[in-house]
Amino acid sequence: QVQLVETGGGEVRPGGSLRLSCEASGISDFNRCTMAWYRRAPGRQRELVARITLEGYLDYDDNVRGRFTIARDNPNKIVYLEMNDLKPEDTGMYSCYLQRVADYWGQGAQVTVSS
Repeated sequence: QVQLVETGGGEVRPGGSLRLSCEASGISDFNRCTMAWYRRAPGRQRELVARITLEGYLDYDDNVRGRFTIARDNPNKIVYLEMNDLKPEDTGMYSCYLQRVADYWGQGAQVTVSS
């Protein structure tokens, strides 16, 4: 059974940085998965923040491009989201997503950007 566990959320002031990690278990071919981070902000629908394919293709939401970086560690089955220059509008629940034959979601990690 595939499980995704996110860590690294928290509260930070505007301009600060956080790094989210998502560790996958229960899957043998992590290197063949597309991985992504989604965010659900208060009062909004869940939206794609960043995605990395099995080939290493990167895709970012326009509002985070240049500030956020997604990366993957295939041997350890981890995907990261490095977030810099955080803004209040980055606040939300960040969920890890894995796509292989089926779709899988983590429980989420709360990120709050507030002064």
